[in-house]
Amino acid sequence: MNKTVLDLWVGLFVVAGIAALLFLALKVGSMNTVNAADSYDVVARFENIGGLKARAPVKSAGVVVGRVDSIQFDTELYEAKVTIRVDKRYPFPRDTSAAILTSGLLGEQYIGLAAGGDSVMLKSGDTLKITQDAVVLENLIGQFLYGKAQEGSPQ
Repeated sequence: MNKTVLDLWVGLFVVAGIAALLFLALKVGSMNTVNAADSYDVVARFENIGGLKARAPVKSAGVVVGRVDSIQFDTELYEAKVTIRVDKRYPFPRDTSAAILTSGLLGEQYIGLAAGGDSVMLKSGDTLKITQDAVVLENLIGQFLYGKAQEGSPQ
């Protein structure tokens, strides 16, 4: 086999590999979406959402039950209004709480839902009453250092 034919086959193999990786990346990127027809939207308000982004997972007991649909700033209450799209297969009680959590120490942020005990279930358009803001690492470090400085100061 001469060098030109061998170079052609290697080039075709490389192009096919790149196309396969691109296809796989696009497939994985749109894999965990929640269909609007098979879901219900719930609103949660937070004073600080940290690094939460749209399309972030919504988890309960470690299972992805939905996605963050949108994040808006409420100019009247000066809070972040987060719309959560939850799969209809997972009904939650009306007194469910939402917290912004982090995967690992510096991982991505997601919303964790903790089911309450109410017999009435959430429906589309409801607002979660109990929310917990994101923990900002810089604030924790500042509080720790401030506390240490207070311990060392004479009284």
